[in-house]
Amino acid sequence: MGKAADLEKLKADITARGDLPLMESNLVFGEGNIDCAVMFVGEAPGAKENESERPFVGPCGDLLDCMIDKIGLKRGDVYITNIVKRRPPGNRPPRAAEIRAYSEYLMRQIEIIDPKVIVTLGRFALSYFEPKAKLKCDHGRILPRADRWKVFPVYHPGAALRSTQKKDLFRDDLMKLPKVVSGEPAAETASSLPSSDASRITS
Repeated sequence: MGKAADLEKLKADITARGDLPLMESNLVFGEGNIDCAVMFVGEAPGAKENESERPFVGPCGDLLDCMIDKIGLKRGDVYITNIVKRRPPGNRPPRAAEIRAYSEYLMRQIEIIDPKVIVTLGRFALSYFEPKAKLKCDHGRILPRADRWKVFPVYHPGAALRSTQKKDLFRDDLMKLPKVVSGEPAAETASSLPSSDASRITS
């Protein structure tokens, strides 16, 4: 089977499970370019995501889309998903048991899509991949891993919307993405990139 069929089967597998947490919420599986170089992973859907059954919509999604656009791409050039595939009540953070329950599906999703870089959005997503890492210290850095994927943590768009400082860090970190994908050394801060750099992120 190809990637699209594999992802449809994975989605069907999640839907068929009646014992997963948060079954009262809609399934928000993920969307985007299945042949992408960059995959964004957040923690869990919120209220707007639950309504639309799409990841990162509303103000958080608008900010993420804006930043993707700033590096010369569109939302459809990347893939966006969450660890937990259904909304926790009251938009609370996902619990450890919920993360464990959905983690196998996230990993299968990553294996199918096979991106070059996994961008973790926020501390819960970072902790899933690197439990000892700290977002305050490790944002905007490529984290060393034994597997084939680079992990690149940034602040969550929701946190960026609440703090001017975090919004600036969110922007500066994401501006490094083309160089992270291409394997070039990424500067500690970068407010702009040549347009030619953006094209490297699509392959």
